[in-house]
Amino acid sequence: MHAPFFKFGAFGDEVGLIWAFVLGIGFGFFLERAGFGSAKKLVSQFYLDDLAVFKVMFTAIVTAMLGTFFLSRAGLLDLALVYRTPTFWVPQVVGGLLLGIGFVVGGYCPGTSVASLATGRLDAAAYVSGIVLGTAGFALAFPALRGLFHAGSLGARSLPEALHLPVGVVVFLVVLMAVGGFVGAQALERRFARIHPERS
Repeated sequence: MHAPFFKFGAFGDEVGLIWAFVLGIGFGFFLERAGFGSAKKLVSQFYLDDLAVFKVMFTAIVTAMLGTFFLSRAGLLDLALVYRTPTFWVPQVVGGLLLGIGFVVGGYCPGTSVASLATGRLDAAAYVSGIVLGTAGFALAFPALRGLFHAGSLGARSLPEALHLPVGVVVFLVVLMAVGGFVGAQALERRFARIHPERS
């Protein structure tokens, strides 16, 4: 038996939901332990004086990418069975802008807001309430937004497919980009920590 385990019938929907719950609790626990349940820590990304969130998330992306790549090369993971979300670039750009605005104004993204809510923060409660109301509002307005929702369909394409490059080359380029991003982040933190000493 090799991965993805669910696709090969190693467990069913019920066990899958249990795994999702356990992993979600673990993810939220480590978010909070890393300080990412604090709006002050999160908005530091926009002040450029503490880019810990950027570095942690990029590390997670690169780790998952390398793990997936090498497991596939070793024959332990069938990439053809890994679900890929279809790309609809127009609504995804609009949604990304709305998420970014909400992040700047509220100081949370959806995941960190739930982790923060679990610790009893009132600002997180307000943010999560906004998520619930916004989701309900979108559901009610969906008939009018259906055209936008399906605009710009590009299918379920991977980055190597979109760039017409071998998977190994794209993996190498993303790792290089990560290294450059970490070096740049360190330089920005040093510079803007001096500009905003009151935030340190």
